[in-house]
Amino acid sequence: MSQDTEHVKCLIIGSGPAGYTAAIYAARADLKPVLYTGMLAGGQLTQTTDVENFPGYPSGIMGPEMMEDFRKQAERFGTDIRFGYVSSVDFSSMPHKVVVDEVKTITADTVIISTGASAKWLGLESEQKYNGFGVSACAVCDGFFFRGQDIAIVGAGDTAAEEATYLAKLCRKVYMLVRRDEFRASKAMVTRVQNTPNIEILYNTETKEILGNETGVNGVAVFNNQTGEEKTLDVTGFFVAIGHHPNTDIFKGVIDMDETGYIKTKPGTTQTNVEGVFCCGDAQDNVYRQAVTAAGTGCMAALDAERYLAAKEAEELV
Repeated sequence: MSQDTEHVKCLIIGSGPAGYTAAIYAARADLKPVLYTGMLAGGQLTQTTDVENFPGYPSGIMGPEMMEDFRKQAERFGTDIRFGYVSSVDFSSMPHKVVVDEVKTITADTVIISTGASAKWLGLESEQKYNGFGVSACAVCDGFFFRGQDIAIVGAGDTAAEEATYLAKLCRKVYMLVRRDEFRASKAMVTRVQNTPNIEILYNTETKEILGNETGVNGVAVFNNQTGEEKTLDVTGFFVAIGHHPNTDIFKGVIDMDETGYIKTKPGTTQTNVEGVFCCGDAQDNVYRQAVTAAGTGCMAALDAERYLAAKEAEELV
C-alpha cells in the first residue's frame, strides 16, 4: 500500500456521545478503532453549556468538559482519535474505502457512522451570540433552566408543538411564534397547543432580533409579516424548533435514508443496507436526539461491528 493508504479494522466517522461510546466499546473489544472527529470535535455538546440530564453527573457538567471526559475514556482504551473530516466514501466493495481531508485513503473492514445532526437556525447574529445563554434548540435539554419564566419558541411543525407543550409545563408563559397563519403540525398536536392555557400563539409573526445583555437573553423583537407591526416580548429564553439536518450528505446515493436525510437502520440494530456499515446517534435518530440515547446506540454499533467481524472470521475458518 502507498503511504497515503491505511487499513483499519474499525473506522468511526464522527465524535460526540455516539462516536466516543462506540470507540470505547470497540477498543475494549480489541477492534483497534480509528476515529475521525469531523470539523466539530465532540459534536453538538461542545456548543452547550450546562448538561444536567446525562446520568452519572449529579451536579451537572459543562458540555465541552463532558465531551473531553468521553474522549479521554476512549483514548484510555486505545482508540486512535484523529482530527479530520471524511470527504468521500466508496462502499461498493470490501474493504470499504473512505477518503479523509481529500488526500488520505482509509480502507476498513467495518465503518461506524456517527456524524450527528445539526439544528436549523434562523440565521440571526444574535441567535448565535446568545446560544447557550438563553437561546436553545432543545427544549428537553434546556427547558428545566427556565422554570417559572416567560419564554418564546419559534416553529410550526409537530416538533415545535410538542416542545411548546413540554415547556408550558415548566414555564409561566410560552409565546409560540408561527410564521404563517396556520400550523404545519398535525391536527392533534395543534389542538393540544391551543388547549394549553399558558401558550400564546402569535400567527404571521417572525423574529427580528434576540435581545440581551452580559447575563443572557432578556427579550425578543418580533414583527407581524402581514401588518408590519413590531413589538418586544419580555422573555428570558428563546427556543428554535424549526427542524434538524442530519450530517449525512456524503452518504447520499450510497446508504438508504429517509426523505430528510436520516440514515435508515434495520430495526433493533445499527446495521445499514450496506454490509459492514453501521450508524448510530443523531445521524439515524430523528425522534429522541438526546446525548444518552446517542451514547446507547454508539454502544450498539460497536457490538454490532464486533459480532459482524466475529461471524466473518468464523466463516473463514470453515
